[in-house]
Amino acid sequence: MAKGVNKVFLLGNVGKDPEIRSTAGGMTVASFSLATADRQKDAQGNWADKTEWHNLVCFQRTAEVVRDYVKKGTQLFIEGKIQTRSWDDKESGQKRYKTEILVNELTLLGSKSGGESSGSYSKSNTASYDQRTPASQPDYADTGITDDDIPF
Repeated sequence: MAKGVNKVFLLGNVGKDPEIRSTAGGMTVASFSLATADRQKDAQGNWADKTEWHNLVCFQRTAEVVRDYVKKGTQLFIEGKIQTRSWDDKESGQKRYKTEILVNELTLLGSKSGGESSGSYSKSNTASYDQRTPASQPDYADTGITDDDIPF
């Protein structure tokens, strides 16, 4: 029996400028949202775009590329995997969950406007960066996430 497959491909636009941070161990982490759109007919038979928002997380070199080249509106093609992490809310004591896409590969496609984006790439000059999850577990001490919350 197969172990299973956890692979995600997304093509969309960045919703707001990425948040960049470093762990206590010095690893760069980038977090941002990506919007994908699907066209569907509404009750009146008119076509309407339905936007889905995805939370993305990048580590190490990919996070550095995001820091240097990605901003609100940038169009990206993402390959990664889905991960849901949980923690106990310190204020309410309730269990909280967050589903994220851990980015393995990132392709910069350009800006939402279709023109050139800031950085050293344009829509016609794509750059692809491959990032694999590190063998050692990342340190999330500065974000309230412990090593027990990370499944790898």
